[in-house]
Amino acid sequence: MSKLINFKPFKDFLKSGQTGGLLLMLAVIISLIIANSPLHESFLGVLEYPLGRDFGNIHLRYPLELWINDGLMAIFFLLVGLEIKREILEGELSSPKKAALPVFAAMGGMLVPAGIYAMIDRGTETAHGWGIPMATDIAFALAIVSMLGKRVPTSLKIFLAALAIVDDLGAILVIAIFYTAEVHLDQLLYSGIILVLLTAMNLAGVKKLIFYIIPGIFLWYFVHHSGIHATIAGVLLAFTIPTNPVKEASPLEKLEHGLTGPVNYLIMPIFALANTNIHFESGMLEGLASPLGLGIICGLVIGKPLGISVFSYISVKLGLSSLPSRSGWKHIIGLGFLGGIGFTMSVFIALLSFKEPLFQAEAKFSILVASLLAGTAGYVFLNSLYKKRVKKILQQKGC
Repeated sequence: MSKLINFKPFKDFLKSGQTGGLLLMLAVIISLIIANSPLHESFLGVLEYPLGRDFGNIHLRYPLELWINDGLMAIFFLLVGLEIKREILEGELSSPKKAALPVFAAMGGMLVPAGIYAMIDRGTETAHGWGIPMATDIAFALAIVSMLGKRVPTSLKIFLAALAIVDDLGAILVIAIFYTAEVHLDQLLYSGIILVLLTAMNLAGVKKLIFYIIPGIFLWYFVHHSGIHATIAGVLLAFTIPTNPVKEASPLEKLEHGLTGPVNYLIMPIFALANTNIHFESGMLEGLASPLGLGIICGLVIGKPLGISVFSYISVKLGLSSLPSRSGWKHIIGLGFLGGIGFTMSVFIALLSFKEPLFQAEAKFSILVASLLAGTAGYVFLNSLYKKRVKKILQQKGC
């Protein structure tokens, strides 16, 4: 059966994620330069510029920043949803034994950071931001892993990708349940009708993607106006796209392959460019020691590796799963640090958590610092494991 499974989309996803991570880094640097230059006010004006038109009761005129965060990011979530569905049906999450380790690791990587943040920020104005340190940025994490090359076993790269995918699913549920404000039931009803239609087409064997994409646009519109964040529409649409277990590429795999490049090379860098946008001011470093800053940094840098490692250990010791091939517990700890790179999704949840510009800026700066610390720690830790292994082999050979 494994010979019939088409792994090409996953390989493309992995490869594009590596390059996309590097582009994300470049976009972050450019955004920081613009935010701290004379172009800052002009850039904010561009982000606030209204685009689109209203047609009677149909409202489609929004600032550019909203089109990026609610429109382009819905396409990103569509890709994430496609990847989650395929992994559940035929990949690393397709059986309880396969799924147990990344699922347990992701649970630990979400619950422990959220718990640390909640303890630090309990009773403060920023307590609502507990979802911020739960996220893992798959593009950045894979970019760091790619820099390590063959010094990290391939099985660990697949484990990290699967972990980040489960993590994304958790973040999606958190956004839908805890970061949704007022819900408009009529718009939600229209969304449900379209979702039923999409599901019925899947069950009826409709394969042409255009018959899913057009209703998907209407689904986005109604979800957006329902009060639930519009990006959830991308995930819902993804779960209705048909797939198959044979070698021939399914509609799901074709769409995933078609979206991987644009999402990683264009949409994610645009999101980072628009939303990093941190204007450095005096007192920002002190803000890292505030409950908000400490909650984010401790959650990502300490909570992520702790949660991922401990929950992975529990999963293995209970006999529910086994470690990836050619890896040990120190490798899991190293990947746990990389899981602390929460940049894109963490910033996204921070924007949903806080409306105050001060809290948004403080959260984004803390996320940036935490992600840099976690990424550096993960790279150095995994690289040192490889060097120790090589040194031990050379000593055994008498070199």
